[in-house]
Amino acid sequence: MKDIKFLIFDLGNVIYDIDYSLTFNKLYETLPPTAHECVKDFMVSDIHYQLEMGKISEATFRDGVRDYFAQNWDDAWIDDVWNALLVDIPQERLDLLKKLKNSYQIYMLSNTNSIHFKVVEKAFADKLGSQWAELFDRLFLSHEMGLRKPDPAIYQTVVATVGGRPEEFLFFDDLESNLEGAKSVGIQTHHVNHPKALIEFFAHV
Repeated sequence: MKDIKFLIFDLGNVIYDIDYSLTFNKLYETLPPTAHECVKDFMVSDIHYQLEMGKISEATFRDGVRDYFAQNWDDAWIDDVWNALLVDIPQERLDLLKKLKNSYQIYMLSNTNSIHFKVVEKAFADKLGSQWAELFDRLFLSHEMGLRKPDPAIYQTVVATVGGRPEEFLFFDDLESNLEGAKSVGIQTHHVNHPKALIEFFAHV
């Protein structure tokens, strides 16, 4: 860690607990069994990725959901189901970030979308108050950048925006593919593969 100046954290299952089954189960309860196989595929669908890159509006996304599942769901129901996967931010992770802020520049880099991030912002604000964003030196959000992990361009943009050399960055993510994308541009990485991984890593630094 002696050469690390910048820490980059993914959001989902690194800082913020998420559980895709909560969204899947709401869909399974509503859809006929013949449509269940389409549920998980939606997470890698073009309409999802377009929202994550800010290429389409929330309204277009909701229309895409209705078309994809051939259902006439209303907007509020779609948002409720879509946001069900967002669980909570454990306090110990917030405490860790506040401690690390004393020694490092802290950044968030997330594949997210405007519908989810409204809930995320409220969760941070509920725990940290109106100045929650000051916990991070900058937020790098896919839907604002027009890029998604693991595209090397998103990591290059982060490095260029922050300044410094790639090897001075340490990136934490729960997905190996995203870590590989970061490694491809010279960023150091650490795999967050269980709920206590982040806490345990810094306990031994």
